[in-house]
Amino acid sequence: MNWKKEAIEKLKEYNARKQAITSIPLEIAQLESAVRGIRGASADGVAISGGGSGREDMLLSNICKREELKRSLAAAKVWVSQVDTAMTVLNQEERLILDKFYISSQKGAAERLACDLGADVKTVYHRKDAALRRFTIALYGAVES
Repeated sequence: MNWKKEAIEKLKEYNARKQAITSIPLEIAQLESAVRGIRGASADGVAISGGGSGREDMLLSNICKREELKRSLAAAKVWVSQVDTAMTVLNQEERLILDKFYISSQKGAAERLACDLGADVKTVYHRKDAALRRFTIALYGAVES
């Protein structure tokens, strides 16, 4: 397993997963609001061809969506927490480098960082590799298997 590659993917997805922690509860709230608008199914009606009523189907679909979103929210929280925890072992410069290369993924990151850090581009790439290695070990306990 190439743990560095996995770590890079985690860094690239970090902002989107973190945003999901904010957007998923809003979607759940919208679904909870919508379920209040679904009129109750009639208990004395006979289902046509063995199926449920449209209202029952909407209610069940809403419940399923909310449950799936709750699972996704829990997974996103764990995922972001793992990355945040691994980032704590890095110093400020290492976090900045990984942010510019992977999380924010800015064009010309190496050149900008070289200016900001007072180093040459080659040194920036060496520091990036070292930061990625430390992050990968903190996240997975290994770099390669």
